[in-house]
Amino acid sequence: MVINRSFILTLGTGMFCGFFSFYLINSTITVHPRYIEGISPPHDLESHAHNHEALEDAAGPSEEVSMHSGNEAHHAGESEEAEHLKGRVRVLCWVMTNPKNHEKKAKHVKATWARRCNKFVFISSQEDKELGAVALNVGEGRDHLWEKTKAAFVYVYNNHYNDADWFLKADDDTYVIVENLRYMLSPYSGTQPIWFGCRFKKFIKQGYMSGGAGYVLSREALRRFVEEAIPNPKKCRQDHAGAEDVEIGKCMENIGVKAGDSRDSLGRGRFFPFVPEHHLVPGHIGPKNWYWHWIYYPAKVGLECCSDTAVSFHYVPPNKMYELEYFLYHLRPYGINHRDPFPPPLPPDASSIPHQVIENYKTSFSAKNLKATDVESKQQSEDKINPITTGEETKEEENKKQVRDEDKENPATDLHNDNTKPKTV
Repeated sequence: MVINRSFILTLGTGMFCGFFSFYLINSTITVHPRYIEGISPPHDLESHAHNHEALEDAAGPSEEVSMHSGNEAHHAGESEEAEHLKGRVRVLCWVMTNPKNHEKKAKHVKATWARRCNKFVFISSQEDKELGAVALNVGEGRDHLWEKTKAAFVYVYNNHYNDADWFLKADDDTYVIVENLRYMLSPYSGTQPIWFGCRFKKFIKQGYMSGGAGYVLSREALRRFVEEAIPNPKKCRQDHAGAEDVEIGKCMENIGVKAGDSRDSLGRGRFFPFVPEHHLVPGHIGPKNWYWHWIYYPAKVGLECCSDTAVSFHYVPPNKMYELEYFLYHLRPYGINHRDPFPPPLPPDASSIPHQVIENYKTSFSAKNLKATDVESKQQSEDKINPITTGEETKEEENKKQVRDEDKENPATDLHNDNTKPKTV
């Protein structure tokens, strides 16, 4: 067989076109970061997982972990503000789990942070009354997460819509500081179509929220999702496949639910896709890791990464949940008191904040300033009646008082009174 130049040219052209077509097709496919191989951190830093597979065999203690009593001197009365806000900002937490994780992971979520939700429910394919897990007719495994998420929100909408103002979705390896979630949500209303989480910028114009870090929907966002989005193939993907967090992000944008800015007023994050150590300590998240290309707002490593009122962390093994419980709710340095402003200052991205929230905040801020001005004016009026002495006048008064006290102890001789005899020394 004679291979001529024309054959080689044709073969080469065909191979080029084939590879180029393959590249174009793959570049249009939604690839979730869970499936992207990033630059791994140095081996000595790799102490915690960056994916669910690494936590597959992680299990918590088989025995119940004892907790401190709320009646102890160190804890008495400490949660009054948190309890007050719990009544105003009602949060239902639903946790994605599966039958094999009921004992290994989910029960440790229930024993730690979930009990601070107004209501919580575990979503599984098998009922577990002791855990509080409901069985939905869905498949298990990563390929069915979108199907399971849709079914879970429909269940919550049909059974608990009036029980909460906000609806949090989390995984069974997510740790949530629920009090900080309420604090962050307090300026907003459940009637506003908005949702919050760790915001990524890929695939969708307004971005979407990381599934593992957890995300929270307002009551109106939940209503629109279940009533308007899920039944409509033009609004939401209808099959069971697809990355759950990307797909719900598409639905939210299609039904006019705003992606909120969950950062604090200093631009520090509150929802995180990894454990605290990986955000705090340089080297865990490599410079070429997908995280830096996906995160919506600029992020930093070190303490600047994270708000003092952080809400969630992901890939948290069961044992570490108890560790976080101790550090957050029990260990405290003596004499250090929290002074969190209320309402919380709004985040930097004003475009992500509903107009009414901004107006309410301005009104609240103006009222506080007016009240402070009234107090200052009243103080000034009182000062005119009872002038505040200067430092010199105060010192002079102290000297006078000291003299008077000494006079009481040692009466002085009245030289103009002949009846008074000089004191004998």
